[in-house]
Amino acid sequence: MSASAGESVSRHADNLVVVSHPLVQHKLGLLRDVTTTTQMFRQLVNELTLLVTYEATNDLGTELVRIETPLESTDVVRISGKKVAICPILRAGVGMLDAVLSLIPGARVGYIGLYRNEVTLEAVEYYLKLPHDIAHRDVILLDPMLATGNSTATAVDRLKEAGATSVRLIAIIAAPEGVERVHADHPDVRIVVASLDRGLNEHGFIVPGLGDAGDRLYGTK
Repeated sequence: MSASAGESVSRHADNLVVVSHPLVQHKLGLLRDVTTTTQMFRQLVNELTLLVTYEATNDLGTELVRIETPLESTDVVRISGKKVAICPILRAGVGMLDAVLSLIPGARVGYIGLYRNEVTLEAVEYYLKLPHDIAHRDVILLDPMLATGNSTATAVDRLKEAGATSVRLIAIIAAPEGVERVHADHPDVRIVVASLDRGLNEHGFIVPGLGDAGDRLYGTK
Protein backbone atom coordinates (compact mmCIF):
# COMPACT_ATOMS: atom_id res chain seq x y z
CA MET A 1 0.00 0.00 0.00
CA SER A 2 3.04 2.28 -0.24
CA ALA A 3 2.55 5.40 -2.34
CA SER A 4 3.88 5.28 -5.89
CA ALA A 5 6.97 7.37 -6.62
CA GLY A 6 5.12 9.61 -9.05
CA GLU A 7 2.64 10.93 -6.51
CA SER A 8 3.35 14.28 -4.88
CA VAL A 9 0.31 14.81 -2.68
CA SER A 10 -0.67 13.26 0.61
CA ARG A 11 -3.55 10.82 0.99
CA HIS A 12 -6.02 11.52 3.76
CA ALA A 13 -8.53 9.05 5.20
CA ASP A 14 -10.07 8.61 8.64
CA ASN A 15 -7.50 10.77 10.46
CA LEU A 16 -4.62 9.01 8.68
CA VAL A 17 -2.25 10.93 6.41
CA VAL A 18 0.24 9.12 4.15
CA VAL A 19 2.85 11.56 2.87
CA SER A 20 3.52 10.46 -0.69
CA HIS A 21 5.87 13.22 -1.86
CA PRO A 22 8.63 11.81 -4.14
CA LEU A 23 11.41 13.00 -1.79
CA VAL A 24 9.78 11.18 1.11
CA GLN A 25 9.36 7.98 -0.86
CA HIS A 26 12.93 8.13 -2.21
CA LYS A 27 14.42 8.49 1.27
CA LEU A 28 12.11 5.80 2.63
CA GLY A 29 13.41 3.40 -0.02
CA LEU A 30 16.98 4.05 1.13
CA LEU A 31 15.92 3.61 4.77
CA ARG A 32 14.43 0.18 4.07
CA ASP A 33 17.61 -1.12 2.38
CA VAL A 34 19.39 -3.69 4.53
CA THR A 35 22.76 -2.36 3.28
CA THR A 36 22.13 1.16 4.65
CA THR A 37 24.69 1.93 7.36
CA THR A 38 23.82 3.03 10.89
CA GLN A 39 25.12 6.53 10.19
CA MET A 40 23.06 6.86 7.02
CA PHE A 41 20.01 5.34 8.71
CA ARG A 42 20.13 8.04 11.40
CA GLN A 43 20.49 10.77 8.79
CA LEU A 44 17.56 9.42 6.77
CA VAL A 45 15.35 9.17 9.87
CA ASN A 46 16.16 12.81 10.61
CA GLU A 47 15.39 13.91 7.06
CA LEU A 48 12.17 11.90 6.83
CA THR A 49 11.01 13.23 10.19
CA LEU A 50 11.54 16.80 8.96
CA LEU A 51 9.48 16.15 5.84
CA VAL A 52 6.67 14.31 7.62
CA THR A 53 6.52 16.93 10.39
CA TYR A 54 5.93 19.58 7.74
CA GLU A 55 2.72 17.76 6.80
CA ALA A 56 1.77 16.82 10.36
CA THR A 57 1.76 20.44 11.51
CA ASN A 58 -0.09 22.00 8.59
CA ASP A 59 -3.19 22.60 10.71
CA LEU A 60 -1.53 24.55 13.54
CA GLY A 61 -3.35 27.81 14.21
CA THR A 62 -1.79 31.04 12.93
CA GLU A 63 -2.22 34.77 13.47
CA LEU A 64 -1.00 37.97 11.87
CA VAL A 65 1.62 39.99 13.72
CA ARG A 66 2.80 43.48 12.78
CA ILE A 67 6.59 43.77 12.45
CA GLU A 68 9.18 46.12 11.00
CA THR A 69 11.35 44.90 8.14
CA PRO A 70 14.47 46.88 7.22
CA LEU A 71 12.26 48.74 4.72
CA GLU A 72 8.74 49.06 6.14
CA SER A 73 6.02 47.76 8.44
CA THR A 74 4.22 44.60 7.37
CA ASP A 75 1.99 41.82 8.71
CA VAL A 76 3.58 38.37 9.03
CA VAL A 77 2.17 34.99 9.98
CA ARG A 78 3.05 33.46 13.35
CA ILE A 79 1.86 30.24 14.97
CA SER A 80 -0.82 30.98 17.55
CA GLY A 81 -2.90 29.06 20.04
CA LYS A 82 -1.60 26.31 22.32
CA LYS A 83 2.11 25.63 22.57
CA VAL A 84 3.63 22.29 21.57
CA ALA A 85 4.97 19.31 23.51
CA ILE A 86 7.04 16.65 21.74
CA CYS A 87 6.93 13.18 23.26
CA PRO A 88 9.11 10.43 21.79
CA ILE A 89 8.40 6.84 22.72
CA LEU A 90 11.68 5.39 23.99
CA ARG A 91 13.93 4.36 22.56
CA ALA A 92 13.48 4.63 18.80
CA GLY A 93 11.37 7.78 18.99
CA VAL A 94 14.38 9.69 20.34
CA GLY A 95 15.95 9.31 16.88
CA MET A 96 13.23 11.62 15.55
CA LEU A 97 13.37 14.22 18.31
CA ASP A 98 16.11 16.55 17.05
CA ALA A 99 14.40 16.94 13.68
CA VAL A 100 11.14 18.13 15.23
CA LEU A 101 12.96 20.39 17.71
CA SER A 102 14.83 22.02 14.82
CA LEU A 103 11.44 23.10 13.43
CA ILE A 104 9.76 23.87 16.79
CA PRO A 105 12.65 24.84 19.08
CA GLY A 106 10.39 26.25 21.78
CA ALA A 107 8.55 22.98 22.36
CA ARG A 108 8.68 21.19 25.71
CA VAL A 109 9.80 17.55 25.64
CA GLY A 110 8.34 14.56 27.46
CA TYR A 111 9.49 10.93 27.40
CA ILE A 112 7.43 7.76 27.43
CA GLY A 113 9.33 4.52 28.02
CA LEU A 114 7.60 1.46 26.59
CA TYR A 115 8.77 -1.87 25.27
CA ARG A 116 6.87 -4.67 23.59
CA ASN A 117 6.55 -8.04 25.30
CA GLU A 118 7.59 -10.29 22.41
CA VAL A 119 5.33 -13.10 23.62
CA THR A 120 2.08 -11.21 24.23
CA LEU A 121 2.92 -8.22 21.96
CA GLU A 122 1.51 -5.99 24.69
CA ALA A 123 3.19 -2.74 25.79
CA VAL A 124 5.12 -2.66 29.06
CA GLU A 125 5.72 0.78 30.59
CA TYR A 126 8.98 1.53 32.39
CA TYR A 127 9.33 5.34 32.31
CA LEU A 128 7.12 8.41 32.09
CA LYS A 129 8.17 12.06 32.31
CA LEU A 130 5.86 14.71 30.85
CA PRO A 131 5.75 18.52 30.91
CA HIS A 132 3.67 19.72 33.86
CA ASP A 133 1.49 21.86 31.57
CA ILE A 134 0.85 19.23 28.94
CA ALA A 135 -2.90 19.83 29.21
CA HIS A 136 -2.32 23.22 27.61
CA ARG A 137 -0.15 21.98 24.74
CA ASP A 138 -0.60 20.30 21.36
CA VAL A 139 1.23 16.99 21.72
CA ILE A 140 3.30 15.44 18.96
CA LEU A 141 3.99 11.77 19.72
CA LEU A 142 7.04 10.27 17.96
CA ASP A 143 7.70 6.64 17.06
CA PRO A 144 9.28 5.48 13.77
CA MET A 145 7.10 2.36 13.52
CA LEU A 146 3.41 1.82 14.23
CA ALA A 147 3.15 -1.98 14.23
CA THR A 148 0.54 -3.61 16.49
CA GLY A 149 -0.44 -0.20 17.86
CA ASN A 150 -0.38 -1.44 21.46
CA SER A 151 2.51 0.80 22.54
CA THR A 152 1.08 3.84 20.79
CA ALA A 153 -2.39 3.33 22.26
CA THR A 154 -0.83 2.97 25.73
CA ALA A 155 1.24 6.13 25.19
CA VAL A 156 -1.88 8.08 24.21
CA ASP A 157 -3.64 6.70 27.30
CA ARG A 158 -0.87 8.13 29.48
CA LEU A 159 -0.92 11.49 27.70
CA LYS A 160 -4.68 11.84 28.11
CA GLU A 161 -4.50 10.74 31.75
CA ALA A 162 -2.06 13.64 32.24
CA GLY A 163 -4.60 16.02 30.70
CA ALA A 164 -3.59 16.19 27.04
CA THR A 165 -6.53 16.92 24.73
CA SER A 166 -4.71 17.29 21.40
CA VAL A 167 -2.44 14.42 20.30
CA ARG A 168 -1.02 13.57 16.89
CA LEU A 169 1.43 10.80 15.98
CA ILE A 170 4.33 11.14 13.56
CA ALA A 171 5.70 7.80 12.37
CA ILE A 172 7.71 6.68 9.38
CA ILE A 173 5.94 3.43 8.56
CA ALA A 174 2.73 1.88 9.85
CA ALA A 175 0.77 -1.33 9.50
CA PRO A 176 -3.00 -1.20 8.94
CA GLU A 177 -3.45 -3.24 12.11
CA GLY A 178 -1.65 -0.57 14.14
CA VAL A 179 -3.70 2.26 12.70
CA GLU A 180 -6.91 0.38 13.44
CA ARG A 181 -5.78 -0.41 17.00
CA VAL A 182 -4.95 3.21 17.82
CA HIS A 183 -8.10 4.60 16.25
CA ALA A 184 -10.27 2.01 18.00
CA ASP A 185 -9.26 3.58 21.33
CA HIS A 186 -8.41 7.09 20.16
CA PRO A 187 -10.21 8.06 16.94
CA ASP A 188 -9.24 11.71 17.53
CA VAL A 189 -5.50 11.05 17.11
CA ARG A 190 -4.18 12.21 13.75
CA ILE A 191 -1.60 9.75 12.39
CA VAL A 192 0.91 11.00 9.81
CA VAL A 193 3.26 8.49 8.17
CA ALA A 194 5.52 8.11 5.15
CA SER A 195 4.06 4.69 4.28
CA LEU A 196 1.20 2.38 5.15
CA ASP A 197 2.81 -1.03 4.65
CA ARG A 198 1.17 -4.32 3.79
CA GLY A 199 0.68 -5.61 7.32
CA LEU A 200 2.23 -7.62 10.15
CA ASN A 201 3.96 -10.99 9.95
CA GLU A 202 3.44 -13.84 12.42
CA HIS A 203 5.85 -12.19 14.87
CA GLY A 204 4.09 -8.83 14.83
CA PHE A 205 6.71 -7.07 12.68
CA ILE A 206 5.77 -4.72 9.84
CA VAL A 207 6.30 -6.08 6.32
CA PRO A 208 7.96 -5.17 4.06
CA GLY A 209 9.10 -2.84 6.84
CA LEU A 210 12.65 -1.76 7.57
CA GLY A 211 13.69 -4.05 10.41
CA ASP A 212 13.93 -2.93 14.03
CA ALA A 213 14.20 0.87 13.92
CA GLY A 214 15.86 1.09 17.35
CA ASP A 215 18.52 -1.48 16.50
CA ARG A 216 19.26 0.19 13.17
CA LEU A 217 19.41 3.66 14.73
CA TYR A 218 21.79 2.68 17.52
CA GLY A 219 23.70 -0.24 16.01
CA THR A 220 22.37 -2.83 18.45
CA LYS A 221 20.69 -6.20 18.07
